[in-house]
Formats: sequence, structure tokens, C-alpha cells
Amino acid sequence: MNHYTVPLRDIRFALFDVLDVESLYARLGLDAAQRDVLDAVLDEGAKFTETVLAPLYQSGDAEGCHFDPDTGAVTAPKGFKRAYEQYVDAGWAGITAPEAYGGQGLPDSLGIALKEMIDAANLSWGNYPLLSHGATEALRHHGEDWQREVFLRPIVEGRWTGTMCLTEPHCGSDLGLLRTRAEPQPDGSYAITGTKIFITGGEHDFTDNIVHLVLARLPDAPAGTKGISLFIVPKMKVAKDGSVGERNAVRCGSIEHKMGIHASATCVMNFDGAQGWLIGQPNKGLNAMFTMMNTARLAVGVQGLGLIDRAFQNALRYARERLQMRALSGAKFPDLPADPIIVHPDVRRMLLTCKALGEGGRLLAYHAGTLVDVIEHGTDADERRRADELLSFLTPIVKACLTEWSVECTYHALQVFGGHGYVREWGMEQLARDARITTIYEGTTGIQALDLLGRKILQQQGAGMRQFLSMIESFCREQQHNPALAEFILPLAEKAREWGELTLHIGKRASADADEIGAAAVDYLFYSGYVALAYWWARAVAGAEAGNAGDAFKLAKRETTRFYFQRILPRTLAHAAAIRAGKDSLLGIPAEAFDA
Repeated sequence: MNHYTVPLRDIRFALFDVLDVESLYARLGLDAAQRDVLDAVLDEGAKFTETVLAPLYQSGDAEGCHFDPDTGAVTAPKGFKRAYEQYVDAGWAGITAPEAYGGQGLPDSLGIALKEMIDAANLSWGNYPLLSHGATEALRHHGEDWQREVFLRPIVEGRWTGTMCLTEPHCGSDLGLLRTRAEPQPDGSYAITGTKIFITGGEHDFTDNIVHLVLARLPDAPAGTKGISLFIVPKMKVAKDGSVGERNAVRCGSIEHKMGIHASATCVMNFDGAQGWLIGQPNKGLNAMFTMMNTARLAVGVQGLGLIDRAFQNALRYARERLQMRALSGAKFPDLPADPIIVHPDVRRMLLTCKALGEGGRLLAYHAGTLVDVIEHGTDADERRRADELLSFLTPIVKACLTEWSVECTYHALQVFGGHGYVREWGMEQLARDARITTIYEGTTGIQALDLLGRKILQQQGAGMRQFLSMIESFCREQQHNPALAEFILPLAEKAREWGELTLHIGKRASADADEIGAAAVDYLFYSGYVALAYWWARAVAGAEAGNAGDAFKLAKRETTRFYFQRILPRTLAHAAAIRAGKDSLLGIPAEAFDA
């Protein structure tokens, strides 16, 4: 009973009316990305996700994955493998990959729009091809020529899939503690031995081969993160000439029984002297790994976006149909026995929160995608550098805020359904369960916050942030006399100013005590996300007013922006207060006295 319809109108509005990707693509020389091609991709993507993936969402959750302990084989739920075959046959697997390796070379920002559709339609299914994109990027940027030819092409074509094997049982995000070993072999390969956990798509029945990218230590490696290397370890052995041999010594030991994403196989992978090939330089594995990780972090942020939209769609439909009581100010639908619950202010609050965070989050995520396009296709070195700085700054915001907002919004949507939301058949509790993992994998919210404040702001002197503040300043200056934006420009400018002041305040405190960074990080991340979304909502009003949208569409954008500025942006007040409070109230109780 849970449905999904791709919001093509708002996707096109974000891409074409606000971000003006047509001009960007033309400037970057992406000649294949003409409007008719872009529209066809969006239309066909909507058809595939609505008719093939979405119908499998609830059934896949109910069935889950199947693990055979005797063979280590994993079988996905009914219909999943066939859906993957259709995905590959239609060419979706390589839509943004380079043409030189069998891809279509279309823009990454278009790929993000397609990914939103996939994740909203069926988050569990979308996890299987997700890490193939990260593996593609790692191989493109760090692999040798023969590795790109032998491993990249079948991944791009969808004949093989990729994984990222980082976490071990004794260590989570602290990769400096990992123990997996890599022993050099006479033929130039390495024997990889160790156990990795939480490996998404580590084993499945979609493809004959799975390419694992595995972090491990060489025998003479330095301790800590400076001694980590990255290796290509395929499920089936692959020689340098591309010939596929016998089964490699890698096997799935078990699959996790999880709160959500039941149809996505989360595997324990055991490597017992498995043949692997070094990718990149020895002891420089984190460089290649972060290429994958940053790609995956943006992708998980888009997962949050997809969940917000699907939850909102179902809650909105229910709120329009469910009759309950009369509006406090009098009957709004007197011909009915009761008013639909959408008339009640608190239901409006929940729906508008979902709409504001979802549609604003779409602009935030798609903008990040356009920065990837500039980095990949730009011809001006300075422009690429600036795009990389801005993307680096925005990545933890996209990942953490969109996923945290997905938890909030799926719970709001469930609440709109009342008791029916708690019942499995309506599908709302599944959305809430699935959303919860997005704030954890590919780096928890706390890790994203430390990355933003500790690395992107303090270590890198806020290079990306300065660009974003400049964007806000330029927009406010350009639109200061636009009557449609009059009520938004001053609050936006004031928040941007306070954002800069808070950053300086934290930096001053952190210079005396590094714990001030950890104490402020999560509040600073949310403050950043709410101001960023205020900017994009103001841009949305400007785009709607300047475009050919109808009056109802313009009204909805303007009123949602007003709701956002009046009821969500004030959350920054609490975050600012918490930041200014410092670390003392967090660290006052000794660790051993917490249960006192």
C-alpha cells in the first residue's frame, strides 16, 4: 500500500530552473547532454524505478536475503536479480561512467537525479550498484592501465559489481587499528588475509564476479593510518590479461540481521590468502579509499533525500483522504462527515517539514553533483580547484543533514498515519527503519561533523565555506530589490554573518583546547545545513518567479520558503546557543561517574 511516483516536475525545476544545468553542461563541453537527451533519461528513469523497483520494495523487506552457511552463497529476494538484469540491459549501470570504458559519459548531476529515483523506489536494491560507482572512481583515479581495462570495464557495463571493504570486527571508523594482512607473491600479486564486516553487497546472486576493494597492511607497513594500502580482490581470480580463473579465497561468513534494509545483503567477508592486486602506491591506501568514500557519502545523502520524498508523498496522499474531526475554525468540507486531516495545523506542520527539507535538500544535493561535473569536465584548473574545495566542504553537510532529516521526516510521515503508520502493510514503518542506517554507514553524523569542522574549516582554513558565504552574499546583493524575496534576503544575510562569527568563535576556543571542536561539531554541522537550505529556498523562489511555472507552483514554493524561514531556520538559535556553551557541560561528569 506504499507507493512512489517520481517528482519529475520538481526534479526538472531543480536542474533547469534553479541550477541551470543546460548552460553548465554547454560550458563544460558535455555535448551529449542536450535537453532532449536529459528529458529522455529522466522519463525513462522514472518509468524504470516506478514500475520495476518500487513494486519490490515492501516484498523485498518482508522476504529479506537468504544465506547458505554451507556454501557462503547469498540470494537476494524474489525479483531483485531480474530487476538488476533490466537495469544493466537498459544501460543504467554506466550512465555517468567514461565512454572510454563503456559508459555513456553523462553528467554526474544527472546521475544524482537518477539515484534519487532509485533510492526512493527501493533503497535496499539501490545498495547493490551503489558501491560499483565508488569502485569505478577509485580505479579511474588510482588504478594502473591494466587494472582499469580489466576491472573497470565489466563494472561499468554492470557485468561485475564492486564493494568497499574497510571495517573490521575490532575497529569501526578507526582504520588505524585494522589488522588485515597483505603478503607479496612472486607473480606481483598479494595474499590477503583477514575479516571485514558490514560489507554491503559483499555476496549476492546478481553477477558472476564481485570486485572487492580491500584495505590491508603490507608486512613492513608503518603503524596506524600511514601503513594502510588498498587492494583489488575479486571473487573470481582475474589475471592481468583479463582471463577469469578459479574461485578466489574469499567467502561470505554470514549476513547481518538488521533493523532495516532487509533486502540489502550486509556481509561478513573472510579473506584467507585471497589473491589481490595493489591499487595505487604502497601505504597510500587512504588516498584511494577517500575517493570511494567521498563518492559514497554523497550517495548516502541522496538516499536520505529519496526516503524523505517517498515518505512525504505517502503522508500527503493519506492526509488528503483520511477524514478525522473538524477544523478548529469550522468545517472546511461541510459535505463530508469530517474534514480530511490535512486541514489541521499540526498535520500541516509535519507535511511542510517534509516538503521543506526534501525539496530544499534536493537543490543542495544536486548542486553538489554540478560541482562533480566541473571537477571532472572543467578545462580551467582554478575553476576545478575551487569546485573541489566547495564540494569537499559540502559533502559532510549533504551526507549528515539529509540523512538526519530523513529520520525526522519518515517519523513525521509515519505520525501523519497515526496508528496505521505503525502497521506494516502501509509501509511507513519500513521507511522509518530504513532511514535509520543512513545516518550511520559511510561515516556517522558525528564523524561527518568532525570532518566538516575539524578538517574542512580549521585545517583547510574554511576555503569551501568562504566560497559558499560569497555565493550567499552575491545572491543577497543581486536580489535585494526583488519584492518576491524581500522577506527572505535580510534573515539570510544575517544568518550568513552569524555563521562566520560562530566559526571564528569556535576557532579561537579550539586553539586553546581541542575538545572544543568535538563539543561544537554536530551543532555546527546542523547550523551549517540549515543556513545552506535557507539559501537554496531563497534561490527556489527566485527560480520559480523567473520561470514559466504556474501560479500554484510559485505559491507553493513561496509559502514553503516562508514556512522554512519562520519555523525551521530558527532551529539555528538553539544550535548557536549550544556552540557558545562550550565543552564544560559535556565533560563535567567523569566517565566512571556516569552511573552515579
